[in-house]
Amino acid sequence: MFVKHAAKHYDFDISQTSENVTMNVQAASEEPLEAVRILLAGIIDYAGLFPPSQVSMQEAVLNYATYRHSNYNWMLGRFIVPASRLEEFSEHARDFIRPDSGDPWRLSALAGEDINATMKQVADFNRENGPGSVIDVLEVKASTMSKIENTVKILPEGVTAYFEIAMGDKFVDLVTVLAMQGQKAKIRTGGVTSDAFPSSRDVVRFVRTCMAANVPFKATAGLHHPVRCFRPLTYAPDAPEGTMHGFLNVLLMTAFARESYRASVLEDLMEEEFEEVFTFNLSGVSWRNEHHLTTGHLMYLRRRGMHSFGSCSFEEPIEDLRKLGLL
Repeated sequence: MFVKHAAKHYDFDISQTSENVTMNVQAASEEPLEAVRILLAGIIDYAGLFPPSQVSMQEAVLNYATYRHSNYNWMLGRFIVPASRLEEFSEHARDFIRPDSGDPWRLSALAGEDINATMKQVADFNRENGPGSVIDVLEVKASTMSKIENTVKILPEGVTAYFEIAMGDKFVDLVTVLAMQGQKAKIRTGGVTSDAFPSSRDVVRFVRTCMAANVPFKATAGLHHPVRCFRPLTYAPDAPEGTMHGFLNVLLMTAFARESYRASVLEDLMEEEFEEVFTFNLSGVSWRNEHHLTTGHLMYLRRRGMHSFGSCSFEEPIEDLRKLGLL
């Protein structure tokens, strides 16, 4: 029997009282299962500045500061901000950031078209704002091999790049260059219209190619909910509806892809809509009681597979995970 506990800082605490958690059972616990912790630690990069939330810089900074002090701060990743808005960020964040705290705000900057100008913006920001806040990730759109190579040559020390590459004719070549350069990839998994969501087959192809080349990746857009579902695509009253990929589907699919599962099985997992077929326990997680991942598999997934996903909402994924009994 799972019992909800009273709130502490943000929302309420949760306590695990069973060795297994099937996701259609609501649970509450002091600590989630180890497998849940491993799978979701630092997984959500906060992208509140972007659609469909698209809040102001002031509100986004306040939200991020709040999430950093919540019960679920262990799931929070970086604050995502366009390089062109770094000065605006500094203006609104200065009252929240303590240079001597030992717990810096970590930012992921979106590169502009002029990569040299972006590098200067990043270097200037880190020099002027460290160690209280630091850009340690750069997200770059790259449609050519030369864009990747030229960016890597001028990448500042201590900054990790994720290259958003398209699924066109050059896709395999681009992943090959990323592998040769020791770089990371980025996939766009949704948007505010149905046609912005790639097919399950395309997501599986992206992941399998990256895993075969030992290229870790992050995802962005569309992963608001844990399990694949049909939902409104924005928060507007008359929002269009569409099928959205689930971030648990993508995470677990990636882990199974690392274990060389067939593409057809991975596509079935991507299109799984029944949360009750996912079971977390003391040793790991199972899908349909047929396919199993240990906590060791999940650790390797997070180190060498899927690093994070950007979401304009931090609260929505957490609320869904609570309803599923995982938090």
